[in-house]
Amino acid sequence: MKKKKALPSLLYLVFIVLLPWGVSSSFNKCLELWIKNWWNTRQSETLLDEMIKGKLKTHVQKPPIGIHKEIIQWVKINNEDHLHTILHFSTNIICLAILSGSFFLGKEELVILNSWVQEFFYNLNDSIKAFFILLVTDFFVGFHSTRGWELVIRWVYNDFGWAPNELIFTIFVCSFPVILDTCLKFWVFFCLNRLSPSLVVIYHSISEA
Repeated sequence: MKKKKALPSLLYLVFIVLLPWGVSSSFNKCLELWIKNWWNTRQSETLLDEMIKGKLKTHVQKPPIGIHKEIIQWVKINNEDHLHTILHFSTNIICLAILSGSFFLGKEELVILNSWVQEFFYNLNDSIKAFFILLVTDFFVGFHSTRGWELVIRWVYNDFGWAPNELIFTIFVCSFPVILDTCLKFWVFFCLNRLSPSLVVIYHSISEA
């Protein structure tokens, strides 16, 4: 029974891993041209109407020759940041929606994958378990982890097309690792202490060495 469910679960894992990259690449190509045409046309027409109205108020009957092409070119140059934001934000929202639907529809596969991870972890001896826990803890909330979290939040902002905000970066880097460290200590003290007291002793001995 487990062997029959192994292949679908592995395929589901590969699908989840490759999904963000595939959705981002495909939707970026599909939406880029449509959004650019829609946004540039809309902005060009709005600006042209405003300029024509201004000309009519000064009793000029028609705008200069070629002004429409110049306006379109000017709008395209000045709208790159807006287009980048709209495109990346739309793509990420679509990707998150598809990923959420995949998690909802793949509950059985997630249960199987979770059982595999737990079985693998519990079959290790206590020293190896303590090593992995300490490695993960130091990696995510260690002394040098703040630089990594800063890169993560900057990547998220860039991926969504948002303008960098140093204040938010500083607040996130100062607060999130502390919250995560507290949660990990709570998990080690309450959960692991019930499952394997000897593991907690080894973990504290290694971390205090």
